[in-house]
Amino acid sequence: MLSYQHAYHAGNFADVHKHLTLFAVIDHLLRKESSVTYMDTHAGRGLYPLAAEETARLQEYRAGVARLWQARERLVGAPLLGDWLAALGRVQSRAGRLDHYPGSPWWLSARLRAQDRLMLFELHPGEHDHLARQTLPDNVQRVHGDGLQGLVKRLPVPTPRLCVLVDPSYERKAEYAEVAEAVCQAMRKARHAVVLVWYPLLPAGRHRELLEGLRDGGVRKIWRSELRLREPQEGERGMVGSGMLVINPPWGLDDRLEAAMAEILPLLGESSRHRGDWWVGE
Repeated sequence: MLSYQHAYHAGNFADVHKHLTLFAVIDHLLRKESSVTYMDTHAGRGLYPLAAEETARLQEYRAGVARLWQARERLVGAPLLGDWLAALGRVQSRAGRLDHYPGSPWWLSARLRAQDRLMLFELHPGEHDHLARQTLPDNVQRVHGDGLQGLVKRLPVPTPRLCVLVDPSYERKAEYAEVAEAVCQAMRKARHAVVLVWYPLLPAGRHRELLEGLRDGGVRKIWRSELRLREPQEGERGMVGSGMLVINPPWGLDDRLEAAMAEILPLLGESSRHRGDWWVGE
């Protein structure tokens, strides 16, 4: 099933959570000179004009990135968050105006060094066509194919370090188990890789299959970050929160994200909460 298009949700609170975590991880990786291979298993379009028909229909960015953008002058000196907002500003068509939201291919490619490599997987033909039209550095490879299969098949990588973002839509219930299995296989081939896995928090709690699959599959050093907007109401079916797992997290990542979330939560509403803890320790 290839119906999901992230353009309808670009810039929502879950994107902020996901990409801020990714930005912080890249910060740590760039502190060393040794080369990194980055892989994005579900790349999407790469860049989302907020005036596009799909994005304008739901306008989820208004309750997400737009709230941070409006507060950017106050947040300019905030650790991590200030740098993230400054990077966001560089992709806008006009200074001071929020008119685009960058997807993970942009957040990854914008900080590539000459010695690094980036592999972007996208299975949806329409989304891959959009991605193919993006202007990206020469050391970026775009692959029209299944990212979970591609990840496992392309390991080990030739660079000393590896960072992977796994960010599916979870439209199919089976994806939770598929992600867990693929990540377990990948960690057996590259046990020092830094792997980020996004998941939605739904009233049905289906993400537990993913978390338990990773733990039972023997993966260790899994740090968990969950941003919850509210507790679900009876009968509610939509997303009420966003989850991120970071396997082999860089030292200090938890403290940096906690500080950033302390600034973000008041902007998302009085019911919003963040929890960071170890899902699986060493």
